[in-house]
Amino acid sequence: MSRVNRRQLFQHSILGLAAAGSGGLVLQAEAAPTEATEDVHNYLDFLDKNGIPQVQPAGTWKGSHVDILGPFYLPGAPLRGKITSPLEPGKPLVMRGRVWAFDKRKPIVNALLDVWQADAEGRYDMTSPQNPPEWNEFRNRIRLGVDETGYYEFETIRPGAYGIGNGTRPSHIHYMVQAAGYKKLVTQIYFKGDPFIKSDPWASKSNLIVETVTIKEHGGTYQQGTFDIVLEKA
Repeated sequence: MSRVNRRQLFQHSILGLAAAGSGGLVLQAEAAPTEATEDVHNYLDFLDKNGIPQVQPAGTWKGSHVDILGPFYLPGAPLRGKITSPLEPGKPLVMRGRVWAFDKRKPIVNALLDVWQADAEGRYDMTSPQNPPEWNEFRNRIRLGVDETGYYEFETIRPGAYGIGNGTRPSHIHYMVQAAGYKKLVTQIYFKGDPFIKSDPWASKSNLIVETVTIKEHGGTYQQGTFDIVLEKA
């Protein structure tokens, strides 16, 4: 598949939930809000008196919603467009999309996204209480804003699956999306074709399964996926 730049994305509105309209980008009439998820976990609950993360295996918590915040969320990640460090092992992946307002059916231009994930081996940066990251070090987690068309894009690697209890969590990326006047969205995306989706208690109920395409660039390839987000009015 040939490379498609952002100008072409805007001109042709090929991001999945966009439709042509006299005022520019308009959310398709049949589009519904992205499923919000609640969670009872609070990262501060996992800090000891010295502020060191004392993280327990994710499998010890049970989720009552399609997705969960999970025990590995950490507020205050830096604003940047690349999740992983340079030369991070793994399959390169670019995720993109737009943040939409369900009530106005137009892009939201002041949205802020928190995004975090495991590395290619399925490890989060806080999975070892004996070797936690420095308090100001954020591995495989970022915050980013959208542009004047509600568009976002970040570069990362495909996160690895990992075992919990008697099962395996499929590859996934966490999102927290906030914008003034709209409900905060906590969710995560999965990837089409992942063999562990069917047996996962959260992924098996999710409709946020992203299909990636292979992009050829400078003699190499990377995967590209699109995830449009629709926020409900607060």
